[in-house]
Amino acid sequence: MHMSNRRPIVAGNWKMNGNLALIKQMEALFSNAELSHVDVIVCPPFPYLGGFSGSAFALGGQTISHFESGAHTGETAASMLLEMNCQYVILGHSERRADNNESNELVAEKVDVALKHGLIPLFCVGEPEDIRESGQLFDYIAAQLDAVISKVGIAAFNDIVIAYEPVWAIGTGKTASPAQAQEVHAFIRQHLAKQESDIAKQCVILYGGSVKGSNAVELFSQPDVDGGLIGGASLNPEDFLSICLAAKR
Repeated sequence: MHMSNRRPIVAGNWKMNGNLALIKQMEALFSNAELSHVDVIVCPPFPYLGGFSGSAFALGGQTISHFESGAHTGETAASMLLEMNCQYVILGHSERRADNNESNELVAEKVDVALKHGLIPLFCVGEPEDIRESGQLFDYIAAQLDAVISKVGIAAFNDIVIAYEPVWAIGTGKTASPAQAQEVHAFIRQHLAKQESDIAKQCVILYGGSVKGSNAVELFSQPDVDGGLIGGASLNPEDFLSICLAAKR
């Protein structure tokens, strides 16, 4: 088990799913759960942020605009997430990078805006299958990390959570093996350590890629895996709870 004092995090990314009934189910189940060992975050679609009542878990947004406010139809500002009691925001998710053409530089800009507003970024990195197969995996992830490091500085990683999501394992049913996940998590930590070893040691790095109740314990027991960013399974309250319970240190 971990000798570090990194507190585990399990974050549920609902993506464009969910409804008010799911919020009620989730809150009812979690209000009675013993989860003092883990920080649980739910990231629903924007319209549902106001639908949560309790403090069974923390809330996060799924992205923000890099603009502060203004004539940007359909966008959501960091300040608005704060008003809706969000503490976290997912940034650089592979679906935003692919569907919305978010570059490493734009993601870095959004991380900077989030930090300035006191939101904690859940900053996503990860490679598509062709990059892994061509052996460019580590260069690709290093470039994603370096864009943010050069924008906000290494000290900011005291307030950033990193999520590694192998793009080839999202919604495909494929999961990186615990050893594959650990290899990349260790690389990310070593890459940060080149700049500042103490920050690297305490940075929480989540795994995101088809995590289920059945594989969570094994994934979370890897030395550099500090929890998970959960997609599909976060829409099933029982599955999501079992993953949260698996994050015991």
